[in-house]
Amino acid sequence: MLKYIVMLCCLILLSSLYMMEWWMVQLLLMLLFFVFFISIGLNLEESLLGYGLGLDNLSYGLVLLSIWICSLMLMASSMIYYNNIYKELFVVVLLLMLLLLLLTFSSMDMVKFYLFFEGSLIPTVLMIFGWGYQPERLEAGMYLLFYTLLASLPLLVVFLKIFKENNSLIFLLIGNIGTDFIMYLSLMLAFLVSMPMFMVHLWLPKAHVEAPVAGSMILAGVLLKLGGYGLLRVMKMIMMKGLEFNYLFMSVSLVGGFMVSLVCLRQVDLKSMIAYSSVAHMSIVLGGLFTISMWGIQGSYTLMVAHGLCSSGLFYLANVLYERSGSRSMMINKGVMNFMPSMALCWFLLSSSNMAAPPSLNLMGEICLLNSLVAWSVVSMFILMLLSFFSASYSLYLYSFVQHGKMYSGLYSCGSGFFRDYLVIFLHWLPLNLMVLKGDYWILWV
Repeated sequence: MLKYIVMLCCLILLSSLYMMEWWMVQLLLMLLFFVFFISIGLNLEESLLGYGLGLDNLSYGLVLLSIWICSLMLMASSMIYYNNIYKELFVVVLLLMLLLLLLTFSSMDMVKFYLFFEGSLIPTVLMIFGWGYQPERLEAGMYLLFYTLLASLPLLVVFLKIFKENNSLIFLLIGNIGTDFIMYLSLMLAFLVSMPMFMVHLWLPKAHVEAPVAGSMILAGVLLKLGGYGLLRVMKMIMMKGLEFNYLFMSVSLVGGFMVSLVCLRQVDLKSMIAYSSVAHMSIVLGGLFTISMWGIQGSYTLMVAHGLCSSGLFYLANVLYERSGSRSMMINKGVMNFMPSMALCWFLLSSSNMAAPPSLNLMGEICLLNSLVAWSVVSMFILMLLSFFSASYSLYLYSFVQHGKMYSGLYSCGSGFFRDYLVIFLHWLPLNLMVLKGDYWILWV
């Protein structure tokens, strides 16, 4: 693990000294991804141990996702490069974020995990403050900080209490611990805000709308997954208490997911709509995870990885339109099929993946989650039917509203898309649909 961290530290140092070109960093991140992918393989139990860092099947997939999304973020942020908006500083912030994510997913003990979990917020906030679009980005950044920091302070206290009682902070050595409701809630609250669960989700649409395209991609692609990863790590510690109280959070999640799906249908801001659809998807993930069943835990991990790629690609597509029309409004970005016919196919492919159409990995994850929730309670079938139906509804609404209709007369001339645009979309869509062929890895990681 250390060699990958040293490589990232060297990249940060060289980029901060202006000795590394933008495209060079991008290629080296791709190289890091393939070296990481090939050198470990898909059959690890516990590997790369040392200095309190290590990987198991759960963290391996999320580390791969982080490196992949960060390399695509550099490719997607070419306007920062061409307009020279502090481009060297942007690369340093992005690499720092990747380093912190890598350390978070490979931390074996709780306090290290907590420090890196909180530390990964700092580059995100810097990205929103520094390269966001509107003056409201300051408010969005503060929302993000205060929601996550306030919710995660009890988590640190509980980790220290666990250390006092068990003399260990290593996740793998701590089984089920005797907890009361306050301790149970404190352990989960930080992760529920990070997911985000309905009722603590208000920071997410604000952060997405004000963030630059790279900020939106990393928020949707990886940072939402930190909450799911943390819950999967601590769930075995609070399993007995979870059998008593999980149904509360499950109910809020599923009903909230349905309500957020209805909110999606009345959005006119492209980014806002995609952000709310993330909340709806994460609500199904939370519902499945709280069943504490094999199907639920396997499906939640699968859907998290799938949603990371799908949602990140949709945010990039929204940015393609924003760069051309100067607006995120769906009223202005109509009739895209007239002047970007090839891009219409990209919209279709990612919108269909967003509504869990085959052969995407989303479908496999949702099948597992629906199985787990219906097995847990037949009554949940009704809310799941509504969730699935409205998920398809807002995905179709997004696609048809943007692609069809009369083109905005203010668009005097517009290119049909650069090679870079199609490459970024293809690199989101291809792994999303190819990973189904190795579906046993994502399902059977437990």
